[in-house]
Amino acid sequence: MKRKRLALSEPVEGASGKTGSWRTYRPVVDQEKCNACGLCALYCPEAAIDPELQVDLAFCKGCGICANECPKKAITMVREER
Repeated sequence: MKRKRLALSEPVEGASGKTGSWRTYRPVVDQEKCNACGLCALYCPEAAIDPELQVDLAFCKGCGICANECPKKAITMVREER
């Protein structure tokens, strides 16, 4: 299902590289719980969640706002393995 995006922002690489390079936690989406409401994408400060609600880990900084805003608690923050 193609979602209509309200905000036209897209992540871009900054002077210090992609924001995902210094992430400590990453979001993991439980597709069984997700109802595709799009609140995670709406609140993501880096616009790292695309219209299909897939997280672009190259730009996700692991802030956890998406997990906090998810009404179904379908997103959990998992510590990065390096």
